[in-house]
Amino acid sequence: MKNPSYIKSLFLLCIVLFSSLKCVSTDKKTDNNAPHKIAVASFLSEKQFNTLFPQRDKFYTYAAFIKALKEMSLIKVKVARRAVSVYQFTRTDKSTGLATIIRQDEDWNEEWAKKKPDSTYLIDYGNFCSERDLLTNKKELAAFFAHIAHETRHGENGKYNDGLMFIHESNTSLPYISDNDTYPAVPGKKYYGRGPLQISYNGNYGYASDCIFGDKKILLNNPELVETDPVVAFKTAIYFWMTPQTFKPSAHDVMIGKWLPNAADKAAGRTPGFGMTINIVNGAVECGKGEGIYSMNDRIGFYQYFLKDLGVSDANCACSCGKMKPYL
Repeated sequence: MKNPSYIKSLFLLCIVLFSSLKCVSTDKKTDNNAPHKIAVASFLSEKQFNTLFPQRDKFYTYAAFIKALKEMSLIKVKVARRAVSVYQFTRTDKSTGLATIIRQDEDWNEEWAKKKPDSTYLIDYGNFCSERDLLTNKKELAAFFAHIAHETRHGENGKYNDGLMFIHESNTSLPYISDNDTYPAVPGKKYYGRGPLQISYNGNYGYASDCIFGDKKILLNNPELVETDPVVAFKTAIYFWMTPQTFKPSAHDVMIGKWLPNAADKAAGRTPGFGMTINIVNGAVECGKGEGIYSMNDRIGFYQYFLKDLGVSDANCACSCGKMKPYL
């Protein structure tokens, strides 16, 4: 009869060998068949971030950006819409699996609303610059950086080293208040442009707050958070980038090739590419006005600059929105 300790050792060795084989097999299957997310932090270092934004305000840090990404990656929002403008939002905290209805408009259960066409889409904020292959993710990040750099720039034209310098717009006297039953302005509060994408108006602050915090009151009551908390500031920019608007796709879907123009878009000259993201961010001011618009060209210049620094290219870029009709 063999020594019991010998048998035990042999048994343990078999387990180790089996586990090793199993791990190798699983890795191959994942690499060949299942797409996996590539976190932004894995291809953007703090040193590179600082190099891309050498004149940035100390408010905007790499650590705040990465923390915002990680916390937003735990959020999914299902947006259901009836009759064009009647909404229900269901927000899921992926860390707990808890799904909560955070917005349901008064007319949601009205018979006339139920009879009108429904649409539903899911926003997974964890897909920010991580849903496709590495090159596509880098192109999306270059596009995002181009917009936040342009929106916050204050420096020398053409050098593209002056992004992330403004925390809020220079003129803070305007309240940026609009009539909005769902996201009413709080008396005494101003909703001027703040953060990397200069979020403005009470409607946008409330919508962002619903998605980010699951509570519209947080940013409606405290819009100052966007200029005092850098993590919140970056979160509002990620929210805007990832969230479709009533008639507009998200900039994210455009940059990963998910959005396809419908007949109305084609008639309006809207095509996939960086130019379409300009139409989404500030089309009413910059698009459909020809090729000589400074702000549009500044965004394009930033995009090309960041593409080069991130080691990617966009050879077939439809970068201009000069011939696109803006959304009304």
